[in-house]
Amino acid sequence: MTPPEVEEGRDDYRDFYRGRRVMITGGAGFIGSNLARQLAILGADTLIVDSLIPEYGGNLFNLHGIEDRVRLNIADVRMQSSMEALVRDRDVIFNLAGQVSHIDSMQDPYTDLEINCRAQLSILEACRKYNRQVRVVFAGTRQVYGRPDYLPVDEKHLVRPADINGVNKAAGEYYHLLYNNVFDIRACSLRLTNVYGPRQLIKHNRQGFIGWFIRLALEGAEIQVFGDGTQLRDFVYVDDAADAFLRAGANGACDGEVLNVGGDETVSHRDLVRVLVEIAGSGSVRFVEWPADKKRIDIGSFYSDSSRFRGITGWRPRVTLEEGLRQTLAFYREHYKQYVTEEARDEVLR
Repeated sequence: MTPPEVEEGRDDYRDFYRGRRVMITGGAGFIGSNLARQLAILGADTLIVDSLIPEYGGNLFNLHGIEDRVRLNIADVRMQSSMEALVRDRDVIFNLAGQVSHIDSMQDPYTDLEINCRAQLSILEACRKYNRQVRVVFAGTRQVYGRPDYLPVDEKHLVRPADINGVNKAAGEYYHLLYNNVFDIRACSLRLTNVYGPRQLIKHNRQGFIGWFIRLALEGAEIQVFGDGTQLRDFVYVDDAADAFLRAGANGACDGEVLNVGGDETVSHRDLVRVLVEIAGSGSVRFVEWPADKKRIDIGSFYSDSSRFRGITGWRPRVTLEEGLRQTLAFYREHYKQYVTEEARDEVLR
């Protein structure tokens, strides 16, 4: 039976999830686990699917405190048979499993292809065969736009990825749109900008610069900023990102759409690090030349226009950058050892 929609009364979207059968791929990772915590509060029947591959973001501690309110299935989204079994009774699937490292995608393009393209087909094919009534919300990325032609970037901007990860994420996104348009699998994609906050992977620097900067500030280490630090970004605190997924999963007006989800504040790397070091009370900054391999895939300044998503769902970011950084630093101070081993810490300090 098709679940009722929440379109007119947009403020009722949280009630939509009470008792709703939800699945989160990548649910033990950064955004997925924070989304799972929201769903646990709302009383959803939540199934978390995660491969827990060490180099990616899955971390059992991310589910600390909600273990008795969610179910965890350790499975790889690349396994077709697993996906066929897991999707069958779900009302909403939040599809967050992916390889998100731009650097890793350039060094190991085939793994990126497998996770961000083939695995997406495995999930969608399982839905086509066994659960056509489901709604799928895909975690897209602003990386599909590449170096912007204009700012802020809206959804009409050309899709022109600057690295292999962006190409494969664009393909995964288009698979979702195709299955929406051709096979009636209701699906949309949220093109996220720089999401940050508690439970983000910080044990290495290959999954986004802000998490790495936060770790270095906590450890009193030097933060190296490439170039002069004037490049601009917008940032989304993870609770706001989770709220965006909840709204999209409850709103039929999002079906078949790609929608930007970005922050209100536009901040340069230079100012970001200054604020971070001030709040942390530790760390330092040094501006260095761009490494050649990273310069080739850098997109320059980027910030997005999220007005379409806001107009459809009523979403808006609520946590300011300063408050978000305070909450994030406090979380890692309390739970540092769950995210960084002593060996990894010593390697940075050396």
